[in-house]
Amino acid sequence: MSARHAIIGVGLLAIAAFLGWRFVRPMNIFVVSPAFERPILTANVPDLFDTLSAKECASCHQEFFAEWSTTMHARAWTDPYFQVDFVFDGSQQICKNCHIPLDRQQKHLVLGFHDEEKWDPILADNPNFDPELQHEGVTCAVCHLKDGKILGSSGSENAPHPVAKIQDPNQMCVRCHVVGGQRWDTFYRFPPCGTVAEIQATHGAPGEQKKPVTSPGPSGEIAVDSSASLGCVGCHMPLVRRPVVAGGEPRLVRQHIWRGGHDPEMVKKGLDIQLSEVPSASPQTRRYRLTLTNIGAAHYLPTGTPDRHLTVSLRALDAAGKVLTEQGHTLKRTILWRPFIIDLWDSRLPRGEPRSYDIVFRATGKGAPSALEAVVRYFLVDEKRRVRIGYDDKKATSYEVFRRKLLLKRQKPS
Repeated sequence: MSARHAIIGVGLLAIAAFLGWRFVRPMNIFVVSPAFERPILTANVPDLFDTLSAKECASCHQEFFAEWSTTMHARAWTDPYFQVDFVFDGSQQICKNCHIPLDRQQKHLVLGFHDEEKWDPILADNPNFDPELQHEGVTCAVCHLKDGKILGSSGSENAPHPVAKIQDPNQMCVRCHVVGGQRWDTFYRFPPCGTVAEIQATHGAPGEQKKPVTSPGPSGEIAVDSSASLGCVGCHMPLVRRPVVAGGEPRLVRQHIWRGGHDPEMVKKGLDIQLSEVPSASPQTRRYRLTLTNIGAAHYLPTGTPDRHLTVSLRALDAAGKVLTEQGHTLKRTILWRPFIIDLWDSRLPRGEPRSYDIVFRATGKGAPSALEAVVRYFLVDEKRRVRIGYDDKKATSYEVFRRKLLLKRQKPS
């Protein structure tokens, strides 16, 4: 064997070994940002608070507490799917910094990191760990405690605890709901949970002028910096007039509900779905069109984790309900994860752009259908992943957002 052939052989073996390693290595799918590389420190807390539990806040802010209790924020740690997925992916410390963000909620302190990418933290036992607080997930103090003061839509010197004015309400959201994907081995169009990048890419529906928000928000908060025009709180924390504390003066405040993909009614509000007959190319056939338009979300629909997707089913049925012809479509983001992360294609709904699907069938004769049925479902989890990680509750991972059945009148042969 010549020296040249030996060098080529060694090179090919090295490439094969490298690619093999890429297929078995731990999956680090985003960049650990300084914003969430460590939990939130709670050493400096107003004297009024003992545990930072949401229950303490509820003594004065009952309606806010009641709303928060119904949300995925309150179940950020205890949600059954998250727990199964978390363990399946190796119980990564970095996940805790958004699902239980306060240092008191975590069993360990983060002292530093063994690696530059900060996926391998140096941990020590946390003497202030509070298991009850841990089960509150994204609790009140996560968003409202900073530098020893409580943040609110308006500052106050007269409250039982010091209140600092929120400068940009959307900034609270982007601590966790934005992750970056700019690594040497990733080729994302949008990062894994690229909601903010999607808003920036599709900001303004067709015909709308792009305008940054620089004036005070309706409830008094001041919108500043680039996150101000994201509109997170405008959609996910609707305004309501009520007292901040029991017996107080009613004023405009934000509801603490954060409805999103887990709420069918919220998803339905974001979608316009129309089913109608359209001209067919032949008098022997009929054509029906289902059109979906994202009218309610500035980001793509669905957004969030790449597993989330919509399915569309169009079925022509005979008089007994038997399917004569059927079409199925999936609106999702497709990513190649190994050996490199590559965004392949994305068929989700950007803001304001209609997406249509047609079904064609016989208009007359024995094979003509008696009914047409259209169904749209929202999936929180990809079915293959649900099975792979061993999550048993299949019903909890999808729901129906649209169903319509049209009875078709028989057309006479021409």
